[in-house]
Amino acid sequence: MVAWFTVRPDAFEFTAGEPRRFDSSPGAERSFCPRCGTPLTFRHTDLDEVDVTTCSLDDPGAVPPADHTRFARHVGWAVPGDTLPRYPGKRPAPG
Repeated sequence: MVAWFTVRPDAFEFTAGEPRRFDSSPGAERSFCPRCGTPLTFRHTDLDEVDVTTCSLDDPGAVPPADHTRFARHVGWAVPGDTLPRYPGKRPAPG
């Protein structure tokens, strides 16, 4: 399991180093740290957003979770102990 947060591509940039990228499936790109292999981002070409792994930040506490997405596929023993919204798939579109 991994915590992600989502941003618009124009609101995100790497401030140091250059990640290694690869196409993980049609229309999807993932990036990793080339030195240690830490997963960094996921981006689908059909969406105007970038998912960033919270654990890859210098200060992961700066971006606390707001919800749990794709909860229908969670592992039974990994049930969050919070009251955040849980969505079976993607979160609903804003508005």
